[in-house]
Amino acid sequence: MENQQTILRKNGRTFAASAIALQAIIINEDEQFLLLSSPRRNGRNEWQTVSGGLEAGETILEGIMREVREEVGGIKVRPLTVLHSQSFHYDDNVPFMVGINYLLHYEGGAVEPGDDMTGSDFRWWGLDELATAVTHKNATLHPSTHLWMLQRAVQMVRLFGADEWMDTAVLQPPL
Repeated sequence: MENQQTILRKNGRTFAASAIALQAIIINEDEQFLLLSSPRRNGRNEWQTVSGGLEAGETILEGIMREVREEVGGIKVRPLTVLHSQSFHYDDNVPFMVGINYLLHYEGGAVEPGDDMTGSDFRWWGLDELATAVTHKNATLHPSTHLWMLQRAVQMVRLFGADEWMDTAVLQPPL
């Protein structure tokens, strides 16, 4: 594709090279989602999941856990599964980005927005409450946060049961 950066293997095979966006969808035992809102981030007060970019040398799980620490402090979360992935146009400098949405179960601890989310509002939202607030324009979602994705998260937790998930951390070997 035009403007797609590539990596060339020794044998001559070409691979796409894309930046990676990470979203941590954090759900608690009451099926509520932790969302943050920071007018400093984009000039508007929009609710969004914990998000950021994968840094060089990180595994996806390491990046997700780092973003959680940076944006909401030392809460305890249990990684469950990749919920969704997609590619999208980010901006003129990053025309091809891969987004990975990871589902995490909240295990406890105080939420303390940090790093680039300092001073942000945070809130636990139930799915119906959030959908109603968005419909009545009492709340706005950031373009990266979608109701359908949060619905999928609830379905996944219900399907498997939050207490029956394998510890995914052992499934990610060092690179």
